[in-house]
Amino acid sequence: MADLEMLVNELPKLVHSLKLTIGNSQKIMEEIILINNVQEQLRNIQKLIVQELRYTQIKNAAVSTLSRLDTKACLLISSGYLVSEVVNIKRELLTAKFGNIETEISLADLQTKIDCWIEWGYLLQALATDILSDSQLISQLDSHFNYLSLPSKLPTVDTSLKINLCFGNSQVLQQQINKINVAQEELLEMQQRLNYIVDTIQNSQNLLTILLGVSCFYGKSGFVLEWLDDDHELMISSEDKLQELTDILNACDSFEDKVSNLVIQSNSLRQQAEQALINIEQKISQKVAINTQSEVVPKFPPSKVVSLTLVIASSLVVLGFGSQIIKNQIPHSQQMNLTFTQEESAFVADDGGAIANFKSAQNLGMEAAALVQNPPHPLTVWQQAANKWQEAINLLVSIPEGTTISFRAKKQLASYRVNHNAINKRLLLEKQAVANLESAQKMSREATFFIHNSPHLEQQAKDKLEQAINLLEAIPEGTSVSIQAQEMLLIYQTNYAAISTKRQN
Repeated sequence: MADLEMLVNELPKLVHSLKLTIGNSQKIMEEIILINNVQEQLRNIQKLIVQELRYTQIKNAAVSTLSRLDTKACLLISSGYLVSEVVNIKRELLTAKFGNIETEISLADLQTKIDCWIEWGYLLQALATDILSDSQLISQLDSHFNYLSLPSKLPTVDTSLKINLCFGNSQVLQQQINKINVAQEELLEMQQRLNYIVDTIQNSQNLLTILLGVSCFYGKSGFVLEWLDDDHELMISSEDKLQELTDILNACDSFEDKVSNLVIQSNSLRQQAEQALINIEQKISQKVAINTQSEVVPKFPPSKVVSLTLVIASSLVVLGFGSQIIKNQIPHSQQMNLTFTQEESAFVADDGGAIANFKSAQNLGMEAAALVQNPPHPLTVWQQAANKWQEAINLLVSIPEGTTISFRAKKQLASYRVNHNAINKRLLLEKQAVANLESAQKMSREATFFIHNSPHLEQQAKDKLEQAINLLEAIPEGTSVSIQAQEMLLIYQTNYAAISTKRQN
């Protein structure tokens, strides 16, 4: 019995070792060996339990196993495995793996728990083997390790966009524009990762495929498979933070909103910087033009004036003999000059129109970006901003190829389309939030009508309130109606509880 008690006291350490770190192939291979060793020790404890039950013939005798150590904190410290500060982080995991470890447990129940832990070890071994046997899967996992985790990446990009634009220095402005361009590329990469993660986790029934989505979320931080059951789903830890799959999806929703806001912010900064750069270039061009006009016309010395007069006189004589030839050539020359002048004027007109459209598009972009600063905003504001971005895009699309501004217009067009898409997402989010609020209010009015007019319809009233509560809970933070939704939610939940209590009584 003494040996059994000693081994039982090692259970927290053993069971906590039953996890799989998703890393390189060598690391996974090492963990397969570790998991196998833990399972062997668990099987040894099982054998001792069977012997104890057989010898004592008391199958339901309660023994101090996990409860022998009074609290979770003491349990961890006595095992020499975790310090008390980690207990709060791991509390949910301990409860999922052990149940309530502050109560006594019978040997039969402990035997059942050990069976579950051994089965979990088998699942981890199977997953590890499947990963190692799939070279394509390993390649995808390795590619995800090249990126920072999304929780780490977002603050980095946010910090890089905290820029005070230098409006008086073109060289510094260009450096700042380049920095903004890098941040926008990173934001685009984050949007693509978020879409991939959400789609992979939500739409896949294959655990290995789901793990690809999880690895994309955590990147080079890596993650550990801690536990899987019906109550807690798949429990994952990374950098001492425990999460379930639902937590990761919720984090992705929050990150999508933050990335959209950063896209809007970056485009606004870029607009201001590029406009400032154009203003500086225009000032430099004006100075060059003024300096050119003020250049002094060269003067000829007196001795050269006489020679120049003789040359002009000789030329007049020559012109006299060649006047007939010149007269014959004048109509053709005039026609050529007229054609050239018309083509040049048309080109200048096209170029001027393109520049005007480009500047108008920039102004619209700056107005749209200014509209949505410091959200939340009502639906009409998001709609106005979306319309302005669309107008700006239409102007840029109208700029023809071959103009001096066409290359910059193409570059600007790609940026504006990304921003327009981000605004449209916020617009749809706001529309859905407003629709949910209105529907919830309608459901509440119907519930009130049922209660006041027919006591027999209390169940229908309760159902209506439940639907209203679900609609309000679906309204995300950051929308213009989120505060109002939270206030209404408290009232509806109170009314729902009151109806439930009344029906029970």
